Amino acid sequence: MPNSNSTSGASIELLNVTKQYPNQDQAAVENFSMKINPGELIMLVGPSGCGKTTTMKMINRIIEPTSGSITIDGEDVLSLDQNTLRRRIGYVIQQIGLFPHMTIAENVSVVPKLLGWSKEKTAARVEELLSVVELDPKTFLNRYPKQLSGGQQQRVGVARALAADPPVMLMDEPFGATDPITREKLQAEFLRLQESIGKTIVFVTHDFDEAIKLGDRIAVLGPKSKIEQFDTPAKILANPASAYVSSFIGEGAALKRLALLLVGNTKMGAANKAHAKAGSVKVSDNLREALDRIVLAGGNTIGVQDASGAAVGSLSIEQISEALGADVSALGK
Repeated sequence: MPNSNSTSGASIELLNVTKQYPNQDQAAVENFSMKINPGELIMLVGPSGCGKTTTMKMINRIIEPTSGSITIDGEDVLSLDQNTLRRRIGYVIQQIGLFPHMTIAENVSVVPKLLGWSKEKTAARVEELLSVVELDPKTFLNRYPKQLSGGQQQRVGVARALAADPPVMLMDEPFGATDPITREKLQAEFLRLQESIGKTIVFVTHDFDEAIKLGDRIAVLGPKSKIEQFDTPAKILANPASAYVSSFIGEGAALKRLALLLVGNTKMGAANKAHAKAGSVKVSDNLREALDRIVLAGGNTIGVQDASGAAVGSLSIEQISEALGADVSALGK
């Protein structure tokens, strides 16, 4: 559940939004419409040049729409002063954009200072946010960006975007420049963070696996930001709307669906010491992780433990297969 001390997410609606650049025959974005619920994490995925970043940047008016309307909690963003609007919207980009001549504390406090916050309130918020993104304030407050790793810099970028507690966050491939191991860790931390803050997030990526892992809903975009499919990750994986959408999913759709299903929600067998010797998974693990461990152990069944490490059951390859089939059947109803 979102932290009661933070501002909850806001609804966003884009209606027939178009961006036509001068001296170009075709629009970059054409008649784009989407409703986003408060607290949703929406992934915009599509090939380079399809208009996904342009679409996102029109929400905070870094790019001005040519026509159409955009509202946040019913308020027309085109009627607001640009600077006022952007202070209400967190923005995280791949390049991070930290000011190299400022300390980490100074970087995170940029927007609070612009809003006229007191030094005491600003300092407390900076320390709070560094702790939230798992950077020890005592260690990092007075460091400069060049003294941080890429993953640490990206955490600071997220903290800075959250500094004024905005209801909306826009994220443009924020983890794209990190190595695979760091990216996976940042994704996991981001999901944990979103669970506690409950912001409305529009997240642009070209990585469909990232979209599956992070998104409440995914919009698969074609040229001019045409929405080819807009649905939950599970439903897109089970029922792609077209060959175009299937091309984004790629091979292994069933394995990707397994990553969305939790061990604890799966019908299990009885706990068995023999199965536990082959290894175990937690009820909080997903079925993809469970299958990987069964295969690595060279067996057919693995033990299941609760959060405390107590044995609560066993899980077989057949039960994983049944869970996958049941998931597909449920999606069709």
